[in-house]
Amino acid sequence: MPERPSAAPVLLLSGARLPDGRTVDVRIGGPRIEEVGAAGSLTSPGTRLDLRGYLLLPAPAEPHAHPGTALTAMAQDPPSRRPEDVRRRATEAALLQLSHGATAVRAHVRVGGVQGLGPLEGVLAARRSLRGLTELTAVAVPPVLTGAAGADGLAALRDAVRMGAGVIGGRPDLDPDPAGHTEAVLELAAAHGRPVDLHTDGADPAALARLAALAGGFRPGVCLGPCAGLSRLPYEEAARTADRLAAAAVTVVCLPQGACPCAGLRGTPPVRLLRSAGVRVAAGSGTLRDRTNPVGRGDPLEAAYLLASQEGLSPEQAYDTVSGAARTALGLPGVRVEAGSPAELLAVRGDGLAGALSLAYSRIVVHRGRVAARTSAVREYRDSGAAASALDLPRQGRSDSGPGGGP
Repeated sequence: MPERPSAAPVLLLSGARLPDGRTVDVRIGGPRIEEVGAAGSLTSPGTRLDLRGYLLLPAPAEPHAHPGTALTAMAQDPPSRRPEDVRRRATEAALLQLSHGATAVRAHVRVGGVQGLGPLEGVLAARRSLRGLTELTAVAVPPVLTGAAGADGLAALRDAVRMGAGVIGGRPDLDPDPAGHTEAVLELAAAHGRPVDLHTDGADPAALARLAALAGGFRPGVCLGPCAGLSRLPYEEAARTADRLAAAAVTVVCLPQGACPCAGLRGTPPVRLLRSAGVRVAAGSGTLRDRTNPVGRGDPLEAAYLLASQEGLSPEQAYDTVSGAARTALGLPGVRVEAGSPAELLAVRGDGLAGALSLAYSRIVVHRGRVAARTSAVREYRDSGAAASALDLPRQGRSDSGPGGGP
């Protein structure tokens, strides 16, 4: 049993169902799982949470969020880039994503130009205020890094790293010299030991191959996204590109829920083709209720649902894109429901993964061994006629809520 930090609270999750069908108790001490046993076998002096009727999963992570513009769809004016306004929106967006299950968020923030470093300052302030609830990491994204216009971008990127940006980003598609742009990002990232996250449509297979070759083998890692243009290529060309991406060991982050303000194309790349070539594919949300996608939900389970329902992935493969693969893309340790694993968990109402992806309303989120968010839904039927009889319901209706009820 892993040693528990002194004074760490103990949390016992009892009667939870796992995707393999087992029903278990899970004892958590501090940020890690201490013990997993058959249902009813574990006891604890701490808090006990009855999870009968819930499916217990590794928590999702959000690899591609844009908090600077989040929740601004209804605003008449362009979104304010003042640090305090960005801090407020980034905080609200991260809490919404936490309620969906994401205990870690990678936030893409534009730096340089007229707005300077104000939006980054706001996101970093949100990160500090959210500590203990969720992990928020900022990606500094300059638009141009080469030529005379690139001097400002390079200076802003260096300042962003000094301020606390955890990831070096870029937009090579918008730079007159995409290869030079990528080289500048990789050079700065290598100097500071930061991972890299590049926005690209992926519509030009030759350009994407050059980008992958430049990034190949870079440590601590490179993400490319949303790569929607790959879906517009002929199959053979897309397959060759997928092989090159696999050889470069980059991660492709797709956005099945919609748009990204830093990309020109919408859509999802051919995830089955990429996965069959050996490319790690993670899924993110992109925009969250801004003008690019006014109905964006920021829900990782919706992203997994779309990959399963529209792209042909199995529920297990689809969920991995928002959990295991997403956590790996963010440089986070993997999560398993076993002793010693990080206590980053999501409990959703339901008895199987397919059902959870289809209709997961009630959720309990555990971050670093503590319940960080809880969403409860009530399903209620009221019909005095034939519908109630057909469903074998009492004529005055039935309400499903709490452990053991409906989704």
